[in-house]
Amino acid sequence: MKKLVLGITGLFITASIYANEFKSIPNWYYKIKNISVQKEKFFEILRPLVKKENQKIVKEREFVENFFNDYFKRPILDKKRLKKLVSLAKKYRIKNIYDKKEYMKKIDTIPESLVLAQAALESGWGKSRFAREANNLFGEWTFGKRGLIPQNREEGKKHKIRIFNSISDSIASYMLNLNRHAAYKEFRTARYQAKIKNVPFTGLKAAMTMQRYSEIGKKYNFLVSSIIKRNRLHLHDL
Repeated sequence: MKKLVLGITGLFITASIYANEFKSIPNWYYKIKNISVQKEKFFEILRPLVKKENQKIVKEREFVENFFNDYFKRPILDKKRLKKLVSLAKKYRIKNIYDKKEYMKKIDTIPESLVLAQAALESGWGKSRFAREANNLFGEWTFGKRGLIPQNREEGKKHKIRIFNSISDSIASYMLNLNRHAAYKEFRTARYQAKIKNVPFTGLKAAMTMQRYSEIGKKYNFLVSSIIKRNRLHLHDL
């Protein structure tokens, strides 16, 4: 249990909470007047959720590594483990289920600082309509029936803003997107090369591969990296 002390209009409100139980950005967050404090609390709310999702990815990666280590020693397939491998291949859009290298490229953690910086940028520090009404921290689109219609959507466009049941779901979807979507191949390649060379792959390095996340292209890379630097988020990647 984590105790937060929030300074709001001269009063201190103590809230005992489990950070990883937040379904949405809590109401007390929006009442914080001090911008610096509010930014700190934004990261405090999201950080345990990012860590939790990265831990899930680590477990998936470990399963794949163990599967192939055993398979190469004794290629007799265990149906239960094979079924799980097929499930992961489908999840990460891996065509050849026996292509270990492709799993290693796609099933890996996302630098915490990158996730936090993009959440801040895409959601306006959790204050956007999409964040508040749809738990959507990263501006993800959908073409399904369930979604928010953007107020300034161009005529003829059909996309909506995806609605998530929780901010945890939004984080998980965003991280999966980076790990499997064709647009972020450069990100995955840079991360994989860093792994091979045994050098850290920080959020600052990752930010330089995010030009396809936004219509503004490479300017977006520097927007993300500036948020990381200004808020010293990269220190959590080390």
